[in-house]
Amino acid sequence: MGEAHYATATTTFSGDFYPCQIANQNYRELPKPDVQIITSGGLRIPAHSSVLASVSSVLENIIDRPLKHRSSERIIPILGVPCDAVASFIRFIYSSRCDEEELEKYGIHLLALSHVYLVPNLKQRCAKAVGQHLTIENVVDVLQLARLCDAPDLYLKCMKLVNGHFKAVQKTEGWKFVQNHDPWLELEILQFIDEAELRKKKSRRHREEQSLYMELSVAMDCLEHICTEGCTSVGPYDMQPTKKRGPCSKFSTCQGIQLLIKHFATCKNRVNGGCSRCKRMWQLLRLHSSICDQLESCKVPLCRQFKLKMQQEKKGDDPLWRLLVKKVASARVMSSLKLLKRKREEQPREMVQDHGLRTFRL
Repeated sequence: MGEAHYATATTTFSGDFYPCQIANQNYRELPKPDVQIITSGGLRIPAHSSVLASVSSVLENIIDRPLKHRSSERIIPILGVPCDAVASFIRFIYSSRCDEEELEKYGIHLLALSHVYLVPNLKQRCAKAVGQHLTIENVVDVLQLARLCDAPDLYLKCMKLVNGHFKAVQKTEGWKFVQNHDPWLELEILQFIDEAELRKKKSRRHREEQSLYMELSVAMDCLEHICTEGCTSVGPYDMQPTKKRGPCSKFSTCQGIQLLIKHFATCKNRVNGGCSRCKRMWQLLRLHSSICDQLESCKVPLCRQFKLKMQQEKKGDDPLWRLLVKKVASARVMSSLKLLKRKREEQPREMVQDHGLRTFRL
């Protein structure tokens, strides 16, 4: 009964298994198969030792082992996976092809085989295919396989899915199995989740800091604008503000600076240092003085005085203040570069529009 099964299987593979590689110039004239691949289901797949050895160094080492008897048949057992998965694996060795249906159905088994027998091209394709069919139910199982098969891209993709849906993953059988039998993997997952949360908090804090530096940069621009050109209600001492002056492009910030300047000019608690709004104005003036490089022509009040005071008292040596000045100056540079880039992008559009209008006779 078993012999009939083997004979039928061999006939099946000899009929439609090898034509795929005959088109390949290297295998147009294949000799008679000299190796038998045996699967867990007892299926025999005839193969050629030269082809197997040329693709897999592991199979080459197995083939090179001396036989116990000269007349004995050379047999390579590939066990623990479905017969069709082994057939797809051998087919890939001959043709370097594996269709999507096979990858979807046997991707996990082919990934294990390609890792064990060192077939990197198939391993890469399987890892990608398995990653495309991840679910909450199978992600822990695939994660274990990716860890065992040294598939870093698939491992990372699984970890990200676990991190994003951890509450749902905790209810799966795979997670319960890991908790009971693989504490090291459980620890890796929990560490990854903690590190991801720390990175998220760090990224959020960085965005908030950059937003603050950008706001201070805009405040510096508005302060210089008010003291140099004037805005709706506040301007330099030698220029009368006009009611016809419209709001500037940064009026939401500029208006706040104007109100702060008005309060600063009339506050009675400014000298005693008891006013929080005046302290804020002092800080803006000091920050401007630390950034300003136009000592002679600057029209911002107290700019020169702050510079002299910092030189005398050496307050510029404060590392936190130096860092703040550096970050705000960097934000101003980035803002000016973005503005310049936007203007350069708008110029070609305007030229195209003008050219289009000139082609018509009005």
